[in-house]
Amino acid sequence: MDIQENIVNRVALSGLITLDLSTLYTPGERVVYDLKDNLFHGLILREKDFREFIKTNDWSAYKDKHVAVICSADAVVPTWAYMLLATYLDPYAATVVYGDLNLLESLLYERALTSIDVEQYADKRVVVKGCADVNVPLFAYMELTTRLVKVAKSVMFGEPCSTVPVYKRKG
Repeated sequence: MDIQENIVNRVALSGLITLDLSTLYTPGERVVYDLKDNLFHGLILREKDFREFIKTNDWSAYKDKHVAVICSADAVVPTWAYMLLATYLDPYAATVVYGDLNLLESLLYERALTSIDVEQYADKRVVVKGCADVNVPLFAYMELTTRLVKVAKSVMFGEPCSTVPVYKRKG
């Protein structure tokens, strides 16, 4: 008897559907814009100086980039300053968000997750792939799980050959 005849791919026969969140990664460079560089003596934002800077700065440097806007200094920055900055970044940047790079990545994944029709996983056994070439934020795993548990028969984490059960519908 040929050994090849006895090999059975149980993973292929299991009916598991693998969902790889890394395929939802939004390409493009991620950068931080720190408003601390616009503060007078690192303490306050002077409106006249800021408006002049906003008008004369070359915002094309942010073309097609995903921009996270922060202020790392312990300073009170008025809301209008962030709004004004957004109006100048928006024509160039692919994304503009207030927050750090982690928040930016979570937002990008949230947008990508809206493109998934979870109904295609109705009554299915779904494995959410655990290893990826890109950093997938925990937010994306949690958000996907909350969507899948509404329709899937079961949700697992890992690889089809080695999964950790996360959810199994009762009954």
